[in-house]
Amino acid sequence: MDTKTQLGKLGLFDAKVPRYTSYPTAPHFNRGVGADDFSSWIGAIPENGEVSLYVHVPFCRRLCWFCACRTQGTQTDKPVAAYLETLKAELAMLGALLPKGVRLSRLHWGGGTPTLLSPGMVDELAGAIRAIAPFTDQTEFSVEIDPNEIDAPRLDALAAAGMNRASIGVQDFDEKIQQSIGRLQGYDVTRHAVEEIRSRGVGSLNADILYGLPHQTNTRITESVQKLLSLNPDRVALYGYAHVPWMAKRQQMIPSDALPTPQERLALFETARKLFLWDNYAEIGIDHFATPDDGLAVAQKAGRLRRNFQGYTDDTSDVLIGVGASSISRFPQGYAQNAPATGAHTGAIREGRFSTTRGHRFSAEDKMRGRMIEALMCDFRIDADEMTTSFDITPAALSAIFDQVNEAFPGLLRTDQGGLFIPPAARPLTRMIARKLDAYDMNADGHSSAI
Repeated sequence: MDTKTQLGKLGLFDAKVPRYTSYPTAPHFNRGVGADDFSSWIGAIPENGEVSLYVHVPFCRRLCWFCACRTQGTQTDKPVAAYLETLKAELAMLGALLPKGVRLSRLHWGGGTPTLLSPGMVDELAGAIRAIAPFTDQTEFSVEIDPNEIDAPRLDALAAAGMNRASIGVQDFDEKIQQSIGRLQGYDVTRHAVEEIRSRGVGSLNADILYGLPHQTNTRITESVQKLLSLNPDRVALYGYAHVPWMAKRQQMIPSDALPTPQERLALFETARKLFLWDNYAEIGIDHFATPDDGLAVAQKAGRLRRNFQGYTDDTSDVLIGVGASSISRFPQGYAQNAPATGAHTGAIREGRFSTTRGHRFSAEDKMRGRMIEALMCDFRIDADEMTTSFDITPAALSAIFDQVNEAFPGLLRTDQGGLFIPPAARPLTRMIARKLDAYDMNADGHSSAI
């Protein structure tokens, strides 16, 4: 039996499992966490500690059909300006609770399209953030940039605010594919944006590209990856397109009969993967690639690679604070999510309260299983000594968990006194293997696609 056949028999091509950017995953959050918990957890941050901050801007000039993010379209700046006032008020409320001396180790503006903010809005938002917590000497400030929605004045404002990492969405450079997903973005437009970003001293560039799109073939993805490589990104996320039109209504515009089969998706991934490896990129986890000197590659070698809602990260802060509608915060105590709807979030802030509507309090078992899953997703191994030292679990109980995982994937994994290890041939199954460590029931729609 060849490897692909064996993987297929184990469900690679038909299983739906989470991406595990959190544990438990967001569908398992509950109403038992509210604004008082969020405030309490903010107050428990150690003085002089370092935290990460995520700012969500849920607006786009156009709504790309492939996107399942919570965003809304706008052709004017009026709703954006009103939302900015909400963000400033929310940040001020946050600043009043932050313990003395807290600094930002990471700052990320995501969306939506943060770059639809005008230069003046960029200045206002950056100033409101700096007013509540200063940067460290090593702070990484990243912004998601739409090459179709950026210009010199906005880049000047972002650079002046301290942006030192930019993240651009590519998806695919093939025009037919772009038309089928509602995202027209030519190579020349993208190249110009990259040149303008780098000309302002921004030292690091991320790029996202998708596989599994309609009309995508090995030839087409090869051409797109080669064009992307010509831009010399420091870090690339190679994500699988998740077709969930029952959740993201705009995806109903995408021709489902033109989507590749699960077997073809795997071939597309492998084609792109080989191109990145041939160009001397380090393979990071299940879907990222980075130049050898990029922070992700360095963290991976040092055993410091982590996973959060943005994917793989070298950020080791215990606290990630989410600001804006639908943003999720992570604390040592658990997760807290803001109201998803912009109106509900704005209403809460205007009333002088945080909009936290749901979340999850960590149990001891959550922390243990979450670390196991993160270790598999980042390093393809669970270190037995780390688990028994860091968590209340005996070697015998840990071995029993490993045995359960092994039974589901006979002959594919390696286990010994050192722990559990996923060999290279079995790594396409990593998310499925992680699922066997998940103590929560899968929700009915799967909420994530297979590879």
